[in-house]
Amino acid sequence: MASDSPSTFTHLECAITGRRHDAHQLATVCPESGRPLYARYDLERAKATFSLANLAGRRGDMWRYAEVMPVFAPELIVSLGEGWTPLLPAPRLGRVLGLGSLMIKDEGQNPTGTFKARGLSAAISKARELGALQVALPTAGNAGAAAAAYAARAGLGAQVAMPKDAPGATVAEARAYGAEVTLVDGLIHDAGRLVAEGCRRHGWFNVATTKEPYRVEGKKTMGYELWEQLGGELPDVILYPTGGGTGLIGMWKAFEELETMGLIGSQRPRMVAVQSTGCAPVVRAFEHRAPRVDPWPEAETVAPGIRVPRPFADDLILDALYKSDGLAVAVEDAEILRAIPQMAKLEGVDACPEGAATLAALRRMVDRGQVGESERVVLFNCGTGLKHPELR
Repeated sequence: MASDSPSTFTHLECAITGRRHDAHQLATVCPESGRPLYARYDLERAKATFSLANLAGRRGDMWRYAEVMPVFAPELIVSLGEGWTPLLPAPRLGRVLGLGSLMIKDEGQNPTGTFKARGLSAAISKARELGALQVALPTAGNAGAAAAAYAARAGLGAQVAMPKDAPGATVAEARAYGAEVTLVDGLIHDAGRLVAEGCRRHGWFNVATTKEPYRVEGKKTMGYELWEQLGGELPDVILYPTGGGTGLIGMWKAFEELETMGLIGSQRPRMVAVQSTGCAPVVRAFEHRAPRVDPWPEAETVAPGIRVPRPFADDLILDALYKSDGLAVAVEDAEILRAIPQMAKLEGVDACPEGAATLAALRRMVDRGQVGESERVVLFNCGTGLKHPELR
Protein backbone atom coordinates (compact mmCIF):
# COMPACT_ATOMS: atom_id res chain seq x y z
CA MET A 1 0.00 0.00 0.00
CA ALA A 2 1.31 3.44 -0.91
CA SER A 3 2.00 5.51 2.21
CA ASP A 4 0.08 8.45 0.77
CA SER A 5 -3.07 6.43 0.01
CA PRO A 6 -6.13 7.73 1.88
CA SER A 7 -7.31 4.14 2.39
CA THR A 8 -6.18 2.33 5.54
CA PHE A 9 -7.12 -1.09 4.11
CA THR A 10 -4.70 -3.69 5.50
CA HIS A 11 -5.96 -7.21 4.85
CA LEU A 12 -8.86 -9.54 4.20
CA GLU A 13 -10.27 -11.65 7.00
CA CYS A 14 -12.58 -14.63 7.02
CA ALA A 15 -15.83 -13.39 8.56
CA ILE A 16 -16.27 -16.72 10.34
CA THR A 17 -12.80 -17.96 11.35
CA GLY A 18 -10.85 -14.69 11.45
CA ARG A 19 -8.07 -16.07 9.24
CA ARG A 20 -6.11 -13.32 7.43
CA HIS A 21 -5.63 -13.11 3.66
CA ASP A 22 -3.71 -10.87 1.29
CA ALA A 23 -5.37 -7.56 0.39
CA HIS A 24 -3.45 -7.34 -2.89
CA GLN A 25 -4.84 -10.44 -4.60
CA LEU A 26 -8.20 -10.92 -6.32
CA ALA A 27 -10.30 -12.91 -3.88
CA THR A 28 -13.79 -14.31 -3.68
CA VAL A 29 -14.43 -16.35 -0.51
CA CYS A 30 -12.11 -17.73 2.17
CA PRO A 31 -10.30 -20.67 0.52
CA GLU A 32 -10.26 -22.64 3.78
CA SER A 33 -13.80 -22.17 5.10
CA GLY A 34 -15.61 -21.22 1.89
CA ARG A 35 -17.30 -18.37 3.77
CA PRO A 36 -17.34 -14.59 3.12
CA LEU A 37 -14.28 -12.39 3.46
CA TYR A 38 -14.26 -8.97 5.12
CA ALA A 39 -11.97 -6.06 4.32
CA ARG A 40 -10.15 -4.85 7.44
CA TYR A 41 -8.58 -1.47 8.10
CA ASP A 42 -6.05 0.24 10.35
CA LEU A 43 -8.76 2.05 12.24
CA GLU A 44 -6.27 3.60 14.66
CA ARG A 45 -4.74 5.42 11.71
CA ALA A 46 -8.12 6.10 10.12
CA LYS A 47 -9.49 7.90 13.17
CA ALA A 48 -6.77 10.55 12.92
CA THR A 49 -8.62 12.08 9.96
CA PHE A 50 -12.09 10.52 10.16
CA SER A 51 -14.58 12.70 12.02
CA LEU A 52 -17.79 14.63 11.42
CA ALA A 53 -15.79 17.85 11.17
CA ASN A 54 -13.30 16.44 8.67
CA LEU A 55 -16.04 14.96 6.49
CA ALA A 56 -17.60 18.37 5.88
CA GLY A 57 -16.78 19.59 2.38
CA ARG A 58 -15.69 16.21 1.01
CA ARG A 59 -16.98 14.79 -2.28
CA GLY A 60 -20.73 14.20 -2.29
CA ASP A 61 -20.80 10.43 -2.79
CA MET A 62 -19.92 7.30 -0.84
CA TRP A 63 -16.21 7.69 -1.57
CA ARG A 64 -16.13 10.55 0.96
CA TYR A 65 -15.30 7.78 3.46
CA ALA A 66 -11.93 7.09 1.82
CA GLU A 67 -10.12 5.99 4.97
CA VAL A 68 -12.45 2.99 5.36
CA MET A 69 -12.86 2.11 1.69
CA PRO A 70 -10.74 -0.59 0.01
CA VAL A 71 -9.33 1.15 -3.09
CA PHE A 72 -5.76 2.37 -2.63
CA ALA A 73 -5.44 4.49 -5.79
CA PRO A 74 -8.13 7.22 -5.97
CA GLU A 75 -7.70 7.51 -9.73
CA LEU A 76 -8.92 3.90 -10.10
CA ILE A 77 -12.24 4.50 -8.36
CA VAL A 78 -15.12 3.71 -10.72
CA SER A 79 -17.87 6.15 -9.79
CA LEU A 80 -21.13 7.44 -11.21
CA GLY A 81 -21.96 9.54 -8.13
CA GLU A 82 -23.34 6.74 -5.95
CA GLY A 83 -24.30 7.23 -2.34
CA TRP A 84 -24.97 10.28 -0.15
CA THR A 85 -28.68 9.71 -0.72
CA PRO A 86 -31.20 11.76 1.27
CA LEU A 87 -32.55 10.73 4.64
CA LEU A 88 -36.07 12.09 4.32
CA PRO A 89 -38.34 12.87 7.27
CA ALA A 90 -41.70 11.12 6.79
CA PRO A 91 -44.05 13.03 9.13
CA ARG A 92 -47.31 12.15 7.37
CA LEU A 93 -46.60 8.45 7.37
CA GLY A 94 -45.43 8.84 10.95
CA ARG A 95 -48.74 10.37 11.99
CA VAL A 96 -50.69 7.58 10.28
CA LEU A 97 -48.62 5.01 12.17
CA GLY A 98 -48.47 6.92 15.45
CA LEU A 99 -44.70 7.42 15.30
CA GLY A 100 -42.98 10.67 16.17
CA SER A 101 -39.74 10.22 14.20
CA LEU A 102 -39.99 8.23 10.97
CA MET A 103 -37.48 8.64 8.12
CA ILE A 104 -36.95 7.12 4.68
CA LYS A 105 -33.46 6.54 3.31
CA ASP A 106 -34.21 6.91 -0.41
CA GLU A 107 -31.75 4.73 -2.29
CA GLY A 108 -33.76 5.13 -5.48
CA GLN A 109 -31.75 8.28 -6.11
CA ASN A 110 -28.56 6.28 -6.79
CA PRO A 111 -27.14 5.78 -10.30
CA THR A 112 -29.09 3.01 -12.09
CA GLY A 113 -31.91 3.73 -9.64
CA THR A 114 -31.08 1.35 -6.77
CA PHE A 115 -28.71 0.80 -3.88
CA LYS A 116 -26.96 -1.89 -5.93
CA ALA A 117 -24.87 0.98 -7.31
CA ARG A 118 -22.99 1.22 -4.02
CA GLY A 119 -21.83 -2.38 -3.89
CA LEU A 120 -20.98 -2.63 -7.55
CA SER A 121 -19.03 0.63 -7.56
CA ALA A 122 -16.82 -0.74 -4.78
CA ALA A 123 -16.51 -4.25 -6.21
CA ILE A 124 -15.70 -3.16 -9.74
CA SER A 125 -13.32 -0.45 -8.55
CA LYS A 126 -11.33 -3.04 -6.62
CA ALA A 127 -11.53 -5.59 -9.43
CA ARG A 128 -10.12 -2.96 -11.79
CA GLU A 129 -7.34 -2.06 -9.35
CA LEU A 130 -6.36 -5.73 -9.06
CA GLY A 131 -6.36 -6.37 -12.81
CA ALA A 132 -9.64 -8.12 -13.57
CA LEU A 133 -10.77 -7.86 -17.19
CA GLN A 134 -14.27 -9.31 -17.02
CA VAL A 135 -16.78 -9.50 -14.16
CA ALA A 136 -19.78 -11.79 -13.80
CA LEU A 137 -22.69 -12.18 -11.43
CA PRO A 138 -26.12 -13.75 -10.96
CA THR A 139 -28.89 -11.28 -10.19
CA ALA A 140 -32.60 -10.82 -9.71
CA GLY A 141 -32.22 -7.81 -12.02
CA ASN A 142 -31.02 -4.59 -10.38
CA ALA A 143 -27.53 -5.77 -9.47
CA GLY A 144 -27.04 -6.87 -13.08
CA ALA A 145 -27.94 -3.43 -14.36
CA ALA A 146 -25.59 -1.79 -11.87
CA ALA A 147 -22.75 -4.21 -12.66
CA ALA A 148 -23.18 -3.55 -16.36
CA ALA A 149 -23.09 0.22 -15.85
CA TYR A 150 -19.97 0.21 -13.68
CA ALA A 151 -18.20 -2.32 -15.89
CA ALA A 152 -18.90 -0.03 -18.85
CA ARG A 153 -17.55 2.93 -16.88
CA ALA A 154 -14.40 0.95 -16.05
CA GLY A 155 -13.92 -0.49 -19.54
CA LEU A 156 -14.44 -4.06 -18.33
CA GLY A 157 -16.58 -6.81 -19.79
CA ALA A 158 -19.68 -7.94 -17.90
CA GLN A 159 -21.50 -11.27 -17.87
CA VAL A 160 -24.93 -11.20 -16.24
CA ALA A 161 -27.27 -14.14 -15.56
CA MET A 162 -30.81 -13.62 -14.29
CA PRO A 163 -34.12 -15.48 -14.13
CA LYS A 164 -36.30 -15.34 -17.23
CA ASP A 165 -39.03 -13.62 -15.23
CA ALA A 166 -36.76 -10.81 -14.02
CA PRO A 167 -38.28 -7.35 -14.60
CA GLY A 168 -37.96 -6.50 -18.26
CA ALA A 169 -36.67 -3.02 -17.47
CA THR A 170 -33.57 -4.40 -15.74
CA VAL A 171 -32.87 -6.90 -18.53
CA ALA A 172 -33.01 -4.11 -21.10
CA GLU A 173 -30.91 -1.83 -18.91
CA ALA A 174 -28.10 -4.36 -18.46
CA ARG A 175 -27.99 -4.98 -22.20
CA ALA A 176 -28.00 -1.25 -22.94
CA TYR A 177 -24.80 -0.88 -20.90
CA GLY A 178 -23.16 -3.60 -23.01
CA ALA A 179 -23.39 -6.63 -20.74
CA GLU A 180 -23.90 -10.10 -22.12
CA VAL A 181 -27.15 -11.16 -20.46
CA THR A 182 -28.21 -14.79 -20.13
CA LEU A 183 -31.75 -15.58 -18.99
CA VAL A 184 -32.19 -18.85 -17.11
CA ASP A 185 -35.10 -21.06 -16.15
CA GLY A 186 -35.35 -20.89 -12.37
CA LEU A 187 -34.30 -18.48 -9.63
CA ILE A 188 -31.19 -16.55 -8.66
CA HIS A 189 -29.38 -19.64 -7.31
CA ASP A 190 -29.82 -21.30 -10.71
CA ALA A 191 -28.26 -18.22 -12.31
CA GLY A 192 -25.49 -18.49 -9.72
CA ARG A 193 -24.56 -22.00 -10.84
CA LEU A 194 -24.30 -20.79 -14.43
CA VAL A 195 -22.02 -17.91 -13.43
CA ALA A 196 -19.82 -20.13 -11.27
CA GLU A 197 -19.28 -22.48 -14.20
CA GLY A 198 -18.47 -19.57 -16.50
CA CYS A 199 -15.94 -18.25 -14.01
CA ARG A 200 -14.21 -21.64 -13.87
CA ARG A 201 -14.14 -21.99 -17.66
CA HIS A 202 -13.38 -18.45 -18.77
CA GLY A 203 -11.65 -16.75 -15.86
CA TRP A 204 -14.37 -14.17 -15.20
CA PHE A 205 -14.21 -12.55 -11.77
CA ASN A 206 -17.31 -13.44 -9.77
CA VAL A 207 -18.89 -10.44 -8.02
CA ALA A 208 -21.93 -12.34 -6.70
CA THR A 209 -23.50 -11.16 -3.44
CA THR A 210 -21.10 -11.77 -0.49
CA LYS A 211 -19.02 -14.13 -2.67
CA GLU A 212 -16.40 -11.40 -2.99
CA PRO A 213 -15.34 -8.96 -0.25
CA TYR A 214 -16.11 -5.53 -1.65
CA ARG A 215 -19.83 -5.21 -2.35
CA VAL A 216 -20.26 -5.21 1.43
CA GLU A 217 -17.82 -2.28 1.60
CA GLY A 218 -19.94 -0.24 -0.77
CA LYS A 219 -23.16 -1.11 1.04
CA LYS A 220 -21.70 -0.37 4.48
CA THR A 221 -21.56 3.31 3.51
CA MET A 222 -25.32 3.41 4.14
CA GLY A 223 -24.46 2.97 7.82
CA TYR A 224 -21.84 5.70 7.72
CA GLU A 225 -24.31 8.04 6.04
CA LEU A 226 -26.97 7.43 8.68
CA TRP A 227 -24.40 8.28 11.35
CA GLU A 228 -23.28 11.43 9.54
CA GLN A 229 -26.76 12.60 8.55
CA LEU A 230 -27.97 12.18 12.14
CA GLY A 231 -25.12 14.30 13.49
CA GLY A 232 -23.01 11.48 14.87
CA GLU A 233 -25.87 9.38 16.21
CA LEU A 234 -27.70 6.27 14.99
CA PRO A 235 -31.42 5.56 14.67
CA ASP A 236 -33.18 3.24 17.09
CA VAL A 237 -34.68 0.92 14.46
CA ILE A 238 -33.67 0.14 10.85
CA LEU A 239 -36.00 -1.81 8.55
CA TYR A 240 -34.12 -3.30 5.62
CA PRO A 241 -35.47 -5.42 2.72
CA THR A 242 -33.41 -8.59 2.91
CA GLY A 243 -32.57 -10.83 -0.01
CA GLY A 244 -28.83 -11.46 -0.03
CA GLY A 245 -28.51 -9.16 2.98
CA THR A 246 -25.36 -7.34 1.87
CA GLY A 247 -26.55 -3.95 3.11
CA LEU A 248 -27.68 -5.23 6.50
CA ILE A 249 -24.35 -6.98 7.00
CA GLY A 250 -22.49 -3.93 5.70
CA MET A 251 -24.24 -1.47 8.01
CA TRP A 252 -23.53 -3.73 10.98
CA LYS A 253 -19.86 -3.74 9.96
CA ALA A 254 -19.89 0.07 9.64
CA PHE A 255 -21.24 0.43 13.18
CA GLU A 256 -18.48 -1.82 14.50
CA GLU A 257 -15.87 0.29 12.70
CA LEU A 258 -17.36 3.52 14.03
CA GLU A 259 -17.22 2.17 17.58
CA THR A 260 -13.61 1.04 17.14
CA MET A 261 -12.72 4.58 16.01
CA GLY A 262 -14.40 5.96 19.14
CA LEU A 263 -17.13 7.74 17.18
CA ILE A 264 -20.10 5.90 18.73
CA GLY A 265 -20.67 3.75 21.78
CA SER A 266 -21.81 0.14 22.00
CA GLN A 267 -25.52 0.89 21.50
CA ARG A 268 -26.86 -0.37 18.17
CA PRO A 269 -30.06 0.12 16.20
CA ARG A 270 -32.44 -2.81 16.24
CA MET A 271 -31.97 -4.34 12.80
CA VAL A 272 -35.13 -5.63 11.15
CA ALA A 273 -34.87 -7.97 8.14
CA VAL A 274 -37.96 -7.64 5.94
CA GLN A 275 -39.00 -10.45 3.61
CA SER A 276 -42.07 -11.65 1.72
CA THR A 277 -44.23 -14.50 2.97
CA GLY A 278 -43.56 -16.04 -0.44
CA CYS A 279 -39.82 -16.23 0.31
CA ALA A 280 -38.93 -15.86 3.98
CA PRO A 281 -35.97 -18.11 4.84
CA VAL A 282 -34.42 -15.59 7.22
CA VAL A 283 -37.72 -15.02 9.03
CA ARG A 284 -38.25 -18.75 9.50
CA ALA A 285 -34.71 -19.25 10.82
CA PHE A 286 -35.02 -16.23 13.12
CA GLU A 287 -38.27 -17.49 14.61
CA HIS A 288 -36.51 -20.75 15.50
CA ARG A 289 -33.33 -18.96 16.70
CA ALA A 290 -31.43 -21.06 14.18
CA PRO A 291 -27.80 -20.27 13.26
CA ARG A 292 -28.38 -20.88 9.52
CA VAL A 293 -31.33 -20.86 7.13
CA ASP A 294 -32.88 -23.72 5.20
CA PRO A 295 -33.64 -23.15 1.50
CA TRP A 296 -37.11 -21.78 0.81
CA PRO A 297 -39.06 -23.98 -1.64
CA GLU A 298 -40.94 -22.49 -4.58
CA ALA A 299 -40.02 -18.90 -3.79
CA GLU A 300 -42.43 -16.37 -5.29
CA THR A 301 -43.11 -12.67 -4.64
CA VAL A 302 -43.82 -9.41 -6.47
CA ALA A 303 -40.54 -8.11 -4.98
CA PRO A 304 -37.80 -9.83 -7.01
CA GLY A 305 -34.94 -8.36 -4.97
CA ILE A 306 -35.99 -10.34 -1.90
CA ARG A 307 -36.72 -13.56 -3.77
CA VAL A 308 -33.54 -15.27 -2.55
CA PRO A 309 -34.30 -18.81 -1.33
CA ARG A 310 -31.05 -19.11 0.65
CA PRO A 311 -28.73 -16.11 1.09
CA PHE A 312 -25.07 -17.10 1.06
CA ALA A 313 -24.25 -14.99 4.13
CA ASP A 314 -27.27 -16.19 6.10
CA ASP A 315 -25.32 -16.69 9.32
CA LEU A 316 -23.98 -13.13 9.21
CA ILE A 317 -27.48 -11.75 8.65
CA LEU A 318 -28.88 -13.71 11.58
CA ASP A 319 -25.95 -12.73 13.79
CA ALA A 320 -26.71 -9.03 13.28
CA LEU A 321 -30.40 -9.60 14.07
CA TYR A 322 -29.66 -11.55 17.24
CA LYS A 323 -26.96 -9.20 18.52
CA SER A 324 -29.07 -6.09 17.94
CA ASP A 325 -32.18 -7.53 19.61
CA GLY A 326 -33.71 -7.14 16.17
CA LEU A 327 -36.51 -8.81 14.28
CA ALA A 328 -37.30 -10.60 11.03
CA VAL A 329 -40.71 -9.81 9.57
CA ALA A 330 -42.48 -11.33 6.55
CA VAL A 331 -45.31 -9.48 4.78
CA GLU A 332 -47.86 -10.51 2.18
CA ASP A 333 -47.54 -9.33 -1.40
CA ALA A 334 -50.93 -7.65 -1.02
CA GLU A 335 -49.51 -5.55 1.83
CA ILE A 336 -46.53 -4.57 -0.33
CA LEU A 337 -48.81 -3.48 -3.15
CA ARG A 338 -50.86 -1.33 -0.77
CA ALA A 339 -47.74 0.28 0.68
CA ILE A 340 -46.38 1.45 -2.70
CA PRO A 341 -49.07 4.12 -3.35
CA GLN A 342 -49.23 5.03 0.34
CA MET A 343 -45.54 5.96 0.41
CA ALA A 344 -45.96 7.88 -2.84
CA LYS A 345 -49.09 9.81 -1.90
CA LEU A 346 -48.09 10.68 1.66
CA GLU A 347 -44.37 11.35 1.22
CA GLY A 348 -43.67 11.71 -2.51
CA VAL A 349 -41.37 8.68 -2.53
CA ASP A 350 -41.84 6.35 -5.50
CA ALA A 351 -40.84 3.09 -3.82
CA CYS A 352 -39.85 -0.18 -5.39
CA PRO A 353 -41.74 -3.20 -4.02
CA GLU A 354 -38.83 -4.19 -1.79
CA GLY A 355 -38.76 -0.70 -0.27
CA ALA A 356 -42.52 -0.70 0.18
CA ALA A 357 -42.20 -3.99 2.03
CA THR A 358 -40.45 -2.13 4.86
CA LEU A 359 -43.48 0.11 5.33
CA ALA A 360 -45.76 -2.94 5.40
CA ALA A 361 -43.47 -4.55 7.98
CA LEU A 362 -43.41 -1.41 10.11
CA ARG A 363 -47.21 -1.36 10.17
CA ARG A 364 -47.14 -4.93 11.51
CA MET A 365 -44.58 -3.98 14.15
CA VAL A 366 -46.70 -1.02 15.29
CA ASP A 367 -49.78 -3.23 15.52
CA ARG A 368 -47.84 -5.73 17.63
CA GLY A 369 -46.34 -3.08 19.93
CA GLN A 370 -42.82 -3.83 18.70
CA VAL A 371 -41.78 -0.21 18.10
CA GLY A 372 -42.10 2.75 20.44
CA GLU A 373 -43.80 6.04 19.53
CA SER A 374 -40.67 8.04 20.35
CA GLU A 375 -38.14 5.78 18.64
CA ARG A 376 -36.28 7.03 15.58
CA VAL A 377 -37.13 4.64 12.78
CA VAL A 378 -35.53 4.41 9.32
CA LEU A 379 -37.11 2.63 6.36
CA PHE A 380 -34.88 1.74 3.43
CA ASN A 381 -36.40 2.30 0.01
CA CYS A 382 -33.82 0.42 -2.00
CA GLY A 383 -34.84 1.54 -5.49
CA THR A 384 -37.06 3.66 -7.66
CA GLY A 385 -40.54 2.45 -8.50
CA LEU A 386 -39.88 3.43 -12.10
CA LYS A 387 -38.15 0.08 -12.49
CA HIS A 388 -41.50 -1.66 -12.02
CA PRO A 389 -44.06 -0.38 -14.53
CA GLU A 390 -45.77 -3.77 -14.25
CA LEU A 391 -46.94 -2.82 -10.72
CA ARG A 392 -48.54 0.49 -11.67
